Amino acid sequence: MMLVGCQHRPLLMRGAMDVNGDMKMSGDMNMGGGMNMVGQMATTMKSDNTASPLKAITVTGQPHGSGKIAIVDVDGPLIEQNLSGFGSMGENPVSLFHEKLEAISSDLSIQAIVLRINSPGGGVTASDIMAHDLERVKNTRQIPVVACLMGVGAGGGYYLATHADSIIAHPTSVVGGIGVILNHYNLEDTMGQFNILSMPVKSGEKIDLGSPERELGDEEREWLQKMADEFHVRFINQVRQSRTQLADLKNDASVFDGRVMTGDQALDQALIDQVGYLDDAIEVARRKAGLAENAGVVMLRRDNDRAYTVLDVTPNQPMQTSLVPFKLPGLERSSLPTFLYLWQPDPSMGAKL
Repeated sequence: MMLVGCQHRPLLMRGAMDVNGDMKMSGDMNMGGGMNMVGQMATTMKSDNTASPLKAITVTGQPHGSGKIAIVDVDGPLIEQNLSGFGSMGENPVSLFHEKLEAISSDLSIQAIVLRINSPGGGVTASDIMAHDLERVKNTRQIPVVACLMGVGAGGGYYLATHADSIIAHPTSVVGGIGVILNHYNLEDTMGQFNILSMPVKSGEKIDLGSPERELGDEEREWLQKMADEFHVRFINQVRQSRTQLADLKNDASVFDGRVMTGDQALDQALIDQVGYLDDAIEVARRKAGLAENAGVVMLRRDNDRAYTVLDVTPNQPMQTSLVPFKLPGLERSSLPTFLYLWQPDPSMGAKL
């Protein structure tokens, strides 16, 4: 009888093995027998939250066709600041929109745009910047743009939609909000309850106009009202210019008082062209661009964005960062008051912008 003991064979690795990042191994690791590794093994570990460039991801249709339709998603409040929170991408909606349009400008295979809008609006300037960018790309590339209003297309969201060639809304969409609001709060008495007295040192009598630390004077209110009216007229003129059908209505002034309505009501008021769904908007864009029935539909995504269908939403919502479990409108000085194209049934929404 012959006994054979354990045979120790060498660990053989052929080719290159690249490991990027930190790899920590604790405890005992025993390896018995032989292990052969042939070829290359590369492991990359991302140690920060840096964003990758946008990439056109085909979500439906022919991925390699000559003509594609790009869905540009516009979700949430339109504000020119980074949105951060748990699980959030932390993107600036205005700059992200600009980056997507720049990508479309340089990609000649994209021959139509569908704006998928689900927004109550936002800052007057932010909305106007986005509309300006859209108008520029539409004129430069000479491609059709179709807006599809999802749950909400109001305020700046609707303002942006009026720069498209056609507007489609769901029958249950909330549409309109053609108005302007400036959130102003008088916290003078509230501060007094905590023995807090405002003692500003200022040069220029009206430099603190709109401050929540004192009551707004009649002259100051009148001045702010004039500014709001001017921005409102700008909104109205844009709607009248783009929605020529409004001229056929006898009593259309009521649509400009800031009210919202359903998709069916908006169609009756000529604020939209059609009641339908996102697939209807894609079909309209396809026909306007003269593309094949199986034309590819793409969305512009980063590599850490898990949204890969026409209805997916990129996580990009802000979160409460204050230690106080509630948000008192006007209390946080980091949230400066600004004129908004915003449907605002909840006052706290304005306090966040």
